[in-house]
Amino acid sequence: MSAQDKKAYIIQELKKNGCRITNQRKLLIDIILKDECCCCKEIYYQAAKKDPSIGMATVYRMVKTLEETGLIQRKNMYRIEPVEASA
Repeated sequence: MSAQDKKAYIIQELKKNGCRITNQRKLLIDIILKDECCCCKEIYYQAAKKDPSIGMATVYRMVKTLEETGLIQRKNMYRIEPVEASA
């Protein structure tokens, strides 16, 4: 699955769960998909370079939302690995 396909899947799943899809959320998804981030601070620093208006709380909330919906798993790093639906 390509990064664009993963991003589309994640956005679709977030919408199903009633989440608004903002530019900041899209940016965070892109960062997590592109880089292997080991913590929220790392995600925040990369996001703040591209959008100085983004806050640390936004990053934590987004990571929590991704974890709660099963779209992200925390082991040693944050990685988005969508689980494909069974046929």
